[in-house]
Amino acid sequence: MNKELILLGHGSGGKLSHQLLDDLIIPTLSGISLAGQNDAALVDADGRRLAFTTDSYVVDPVFFPGGNIGTLAVNGTVNDLAMMGARPLFLSAGLIIEEGFSRNDLGTILASMRQAADAAGVRIVTGDTKVVPRGKADRIFINTSGIGLVEHDFTISGACARPGDRIIINGTVGDHGIAVMAKREGLELLTDIVSDCAPLNGLVADIIAEGGGDVHVLRDPTRGGVATTLKEIALQSDVTIMIREEAIPLAGPVKGVCAILGLDPLYVANEGKLLVAVAPSAAERVLARMKTHPCGGAAAIIGEVTDAGGGKLRLETSVGGVRAVEMLAGEQLPRIC
Repeated sequence: MNKELILLGHGSGGKLSHQLLDDLIIPTLSGISLAGQNDAALVDADGRRLAFTTDSYVVDPVFFPGGNIGTLAVNGTVNDLAMMGARPLFLSAGLIIEEGFSRNDLGTILASMRQAADAAGVRIVTGDTKVVPRGKADRIFINTSGIGLVEHDFTISGACARPGDRIIINGTVGDHGIAVMAKREGLELLTDIVSDCAPLNGLVADIIAEGGGDVHVLRDPTRGGVATTLKEIALQSDVTIMIREEAIPLAGPVKGVCAILGLDPLYVANEGKLLVAVAPSAAERVLARMKTHPCGGAAAIIGEVTDAGGGKLRLETSVGGVRAVEMLAGEQLPRIC
C-alpha cells in the first residue's frame, strides 16, 4: 500500500499539485493530457461550444482587505471561464459551514456573492448547503462551478502560445496573496495592501474584440503566481518563454513585504490579474485597449515566447543576468484562495 500522505503543497498549484494531478487524479478520473489542462473544459453542446469549470475556496481569513470568501468564489470561477475566451453565464454555489459560524457573517458573504455575480453579469442558479459539526471544518468553505458560452471560432488555450508571441499582464502582481497573508498574520497596520480580487470577463471581452484570433493564451495567475502559470504555458505549448524582471509591475508595499518575509512575488497568488500571449502584430493594439479598462490600467508587456520547444521559463534579472524559473515547489502561502 502506498503510504505517501497528501501535503499542503499538493494544493499549492505548484509542482506538487501537478504531480498529484498527473500521477493520480487525472489518470484515474479522465485521462486528459497535459495540453488539455486549462482553467475550464471546453465541451460541445449541439454545435455550441461551452466552457465548464469548478473551484473550491478555503481562504483564511474569510474576510480580508478588498473582499471575502464570497467575492473570491464568484470572481474566481467567472475568471476561469473568461480565460477560455467564454462569456460566463451561470454559476452554482456549494456551502460547507461549520456549526457555530456567525449568521451575520454568512449573510454578508452571501450578499457579496450576489453583488459580485451582478457585477460580472452572471446568475447563481443552483447550489447546496451542508453544516458540519464544530471542529470538523474551518468556518466556511465554498465551491462554485460555472458555465460559459464561447462565441468565436478560434481556440484560446495554454497550448496555443507560439514563438514571437508577446506576454502581457494587466497590472501589479502579488497584491491578493500579500493582502490575505498580512490580515492573517496581523500585519494589516503595517501596510494598506488590498486584494486585487475582481471579475476579468469584461477585460477579456475587450482583449478578444481587439486581438481576435491573434489572442492565443489567456490565463489568470492565481495559486503559484505568475512564475508557475507561465511555466505551465511553456510546458503546454512546448515553447520557451523569456520574461524581464524590470518590466513586471510590482507595487512598492508588496515588494517591501516580500523582501521582509523572503517571498518571491512571482510566486504569490493573484485574483484579478491575467496573462495574455498574443501575436506580435497585435500586441501593441491589445495593450493599448487593456489600458483603457478599469482592470488594465497598469498593463505591460513583460516578455515574449522566444523559441519552439523546451517548455522552459527564463527570467532576465534587473542586473542583466538570466536564470531558469520553475514551478512553485511546496507551499509558499497556504489557504490564500
